[in-house]
Amino acid sequence: MIGPELHARIRRLFFAEHWRVTTIATQLGVHHDTVRRVIERARCIRPGRQVRPSTLDPYKAFITATLEQYPRLRATRLWAMVRERGYPGSAIQVQRYVRTVRPAARAEAYLRLDTLPGEQGQVDWGHFGPIRVGSTTRRLSGFALVLSWSRACYARFALDQTLESFLRGHVEAFAALRGVPRTLLYDNLKSVVLERVGEHIRFHPRVLELAGHYHFAPQPCAVARGHEKGRVERFLGFLRHSFFAARPFRSVEDLNAQLTRWIAEVAHTRLVPGRRDQTVGEALTEEQPRLLPLPAHPFSCQLLRAVSSGKTPYLRFDGNDYSIPHPRSYDRGQRLEDEAHLAALARAKRRAHDLRGRDRLRQSCPHADAFLEALALRGEPLASHTTRVLRLLDQVGAASLESALTEALARGAISAASVAHILDQRRRAHRLPPPVDLVLPADPRVRDLRITPHALKAYDTLLAPPPPQEGTPDGSTA
Repeated sequence: MIGPELHARIRRLFFAEHWRVTTIATQLGVHHDTVRRVIERARCIRPGRQVRPSTLDPYKAFITATLEQYPRLRATRLWAMVRERGYPGSAIQVQRYVRTVRPAARAEAYLRLDTLPGEQGQVDWGHFGPIRVGSTTRRLSGFALVLSWSRACYARFALDQTLESFLRGHVEAFAALRGVPRTLLYDNLKSVVLERVGEHIRFHPRVLELAGHYHFAPQPCAVARGHEKGRVERFLGFLRHSFFAARPFRSVEDLNAQLTRWIAEVAHTRLVPGRRDQTVGEALTEEQPRLLPLPAHPFSCQLLRAVSSGKTPYLRFDGNDYSIPHPRSYDRGQRLEDEAHLAALARAKRRAHDLRGRDRLRQSCPHADAFLEALALRGEPLASHTTRVLRLLDQVGAASLESALTEALARGAISAASVAHILDQRRRAHRLPPPVDLVLPADPRVRDLRITPHALKAYDTLLAPPPPQEGTPDGSTA
C-alpha cells in the first residue's frame, strides 16, 4: 500500500505532466505495476458521476472509423490527421484513446506444407553483417537452397548478392545435392522477378536460361507471403545461430570450407521434422533418385563486362585496378598486378623503345642513319650502341653529337665508345666539366619515359642588361 501523498504525486505526474509509467516508477522508486494500478484506479468512473466532455469527442468517430480501415496506423499519424481537421489538443489524448479502441490483431493460421520427394526446393539469401576485406568493408551474405521433402541443404557465403553469385549458388547446390528439384520457390527477389502485376510475372532472362538448362520451374511466393518458403527461412536462422555465431575464420574461402564440413557433420545428421526415425542425410539418399538428373555441362554463370584499358595495362572494376588478366579481389582501392604479364609487357615496350630510339637518332642527327647502317654491317648489337648514343645525345645535344658521328665515320671508328671518346677529347680541350648522369629507379615504367626538352633561350634574356632609355647616350636623363 502507498500513502495518499505518493498516490496524488503519481496522478499529477501522469495526468498533468504527461510522464511515462517507467519514468514515474524510476523517479519515485516504486514498481511500475504500482504506478499502473494508481492510474487505472484513477481512470475508473464512479457510478452516478458525470463524465466531463473532452475536446477529442467530436473526432472519436473519425478515429474509430479510420482504425477499422487501417488497424496498424500509428497514433501520431492519427493525431496529425485530426489536427488537420481542427483538433486543438495534444497527441497524448489521442494516444490514450487509440489504446482503448484499436482493433486487436487477428492471428493468421497456416496450413502445413507437404511435398513429394524431388518436387520442390526453396532458395533465399541471408544477411550476416559486415566483414573486413583488406582495407575495406564488405557485406557478408549467405546463399541457401533447401529441399522441402528431405530438408537437405546447400549453403555458401559470398561478398555480394549479384546475379552472378546467385546463379553460381544454384549451380554449386545442384552439384552438391546431385540433382535438381522440379520446382524452386523464391521470394520476390530482383534477381528473379523483374516485374509483377498480380499473377503476371516477368522473370529475369538469366534465371529463365538457368531454369531451361536444368529443367526446373521457378515459382515466386505470393506478395508479402514469405512464410510460404518457411523451410529455407528456418534453415538460415539455424545456420546463423548454430554455425556462424562466434565462429572465427581467416577468409570467405576458409568460412565456406568450414560450412561444407558443418553441413555434412551437423545439418545432415539431424532428424527430419515429423519423421523421427530418419536423418536428413538418409532422407536425401532416398530423395536423390526422384530429383531431375544433372545436364552434361554446368551452366555458365561468369560475369562478362566489356571494358577498355586506355593507355595503361590496367582495367578498372569494382573500385580496383587490375593488370590484364588478373583474378578478382573484393578489396577496394587496390592495384593488382600479374608480374609475368607486366614482364612480357616490359619486354615488348623495350623492343618498341629501341625502335623509337633509332628514329629519334635519325631525326636529331643526319649522320645517325649511316652510323647505324655501318654498325649493322659489322654485326654489332644495335640495341646497346643505340642506348649509349642516346645517352650521349641527352648529355651533349644534337649538334655536338652530329659532329662526333661525322668524325667517327670519317675515321672508320664505328662504335658508341668511339663517339664517346671523341666527345670526351673535345670536352677536355675546352676544359669543360664532365657530364653528370641522371640516376633513375629500376622500374621500367619510369626508365622508359621520354620527355621532350624545351628551348631555354627565353630564360637567357633575364640575364641580359636592360636596354638604354631615351635621353642621354648612356640612358641617363638630364
